[in-house]
Amino acid sequence: MFKVYDAQDSGNICFGVFNNGKKYFVKFAGAPTERSCISKDEAIKNLKRAAPVYGDLAHPNLIKLVTSEEIGGGFAMVFEWTDAECMHPMYPRSRLKFMQMPTETRLQVFEDILAFHAHAAKKGYVAIDFYDGSIMYDFGNRKTVICDIDFYAKMPYFNNMWRLWGSSRFMSPEEFQLGAAIDEITNVYTMGAAAFALLGDERDRRAKKWNLSQKLFDVAKRAVSDERQTRQQSIEQLINEWNLAK
Repeated sequence: MFKVYDAQDSGNICFGVFNNGKKYFVKFAGAPTERSCISKDEAIKNLKRAAPVYGDLAHPNLIKLVTSEEIGGGFAMVFEWTDAECMHPMYPRSRLKFMQMPTETRLQVFEDILAFHAHAAKKGYVAIDFYDGSIMYDFGNRKTVICDIDFYAKMPYFNNMWRLWGSSRFMSPEEFQLGAAIDEITNVYTMGAAAFALLGDERDRRAKKWNLSQKLFDVAKRAVSDERQTRQQSIEQLINEWNLAK
């Protein structure tokens, strides 16, 4: 073992490990963790449910699942290791490095994220709990890496929690409404929030803090409308409008 990630609220504890000369990332549910907001049994249930999602949504930009198994009184998922760094504020050094990348590089990261979520939509999945903690960049290989898609779910999906999993900075109004449909239109909002996080200001979504053209700003601003009917109605429509505005 060469790395431990133990400050998660998911109930999982994660490790970087060496095995037969290779590095792997192990996510384990079943140990009592200091910051968990759920029970050990619920953490195990969540991780077991997540395992097939990574197989269904395999993609060049998604962290690659190697295997999963019941072990040690819990459940473990083993992924290929990546040296990518995360843009979440929990990792301030990595976030600073991430946000200091040229605008063109951050634009490519955003477009990679769009492409992955178009792929997820075609597979019939809705993204739940996607936020900046899911966005990483491998500086050595110049590659966007997406991780932590544990709560992505098959459509149709309805909000059964009042407040769904996720960061409020990336969540649409319907993700706070019991019984609301959670679908591609919801994910359009999430993608718009990601655009502002990468290319503007995630909290102050004004043109003066935007790093690209006014036309692209207008596309992103429409995506984060509180009114569902105002947003683009699919990820593909968002991509098409984005490309036309470039």
